[in-house]
Amino acid sequence: MPSLLPEDGRESKTARQAGAPLGGRYPWLAAQACAPLRGMTSSFRRALDAPAGELVLLSRALVEEAAGASRASPRQRIILPLHKTDAEGLHRMLNVIQPDSYVRPHRHLEPPKSESWVVLRGAVAFFTFEDEGSVRDCLRLEAGGEHFGVDLGPGLFHGLVALAPDTVLFEAKMGPYSPANDKSFAPWAPAEQTPEATTYLHGLREEYRRRYPGGS
Repeated sequence: MPSLLPEDGRESKTARQAGAPLGGRYPWLAAQACAPLRGMTSSFRRALDAPAGELVLLSRALVEEAAGASRASPRQRIILPLHKTDAEGLHRMLNVIQPDSYVRPHRHLEPPKSESWVVLRGAVAFFTFEDEGSVRDCLRLEAGGEHFGVDLGPGLFHGLVALAPDTVLFEAKMGPYSPANDKSFAPWAPAEQTPEATTYLHGLREEYRRRYPGGS
């Protein structure tokens, strides 16, 4: 299926295949990807700074730079926020994720928040879970495909697995953001960057393959 972010000529494709360094058209992204963030033990950031200006043009070049930052991150994903502050009432962002990235299942219950995702490039397996941890829904979402996004109400455990390198999602969620109560992690899902997380991620992939035989 065609991507909603099609190739922008041979240069961008070659650069991505060669693992071109960050900072071509947006050098500020290169510095941010490796800059320390307060409160984190890792030297890599979870989110980049939002582009400046009242009007931000979303371009393939901007996405390519964010994709490079996601590949450089030990979490294998990065968020490029479009909202300027955590206090805003509506948070909009690009989430660039690699297949080896583990998104720990979580929910937004207190305070309750709805979310929407649209796959702009690549594909994901999107999961929802029952409270005790069993998989409720496993959905293939693909850019340009019949099913390319979801809207999720508050309170339901969810997570996703990227099915293609440099998968890009547009995500919208109600603000404001507070690290203390932004999300509640599922107690039955292992924490990130643990051996158990690798095993759990493998299990999610197997569940996807069981429900979508022959799916990539």
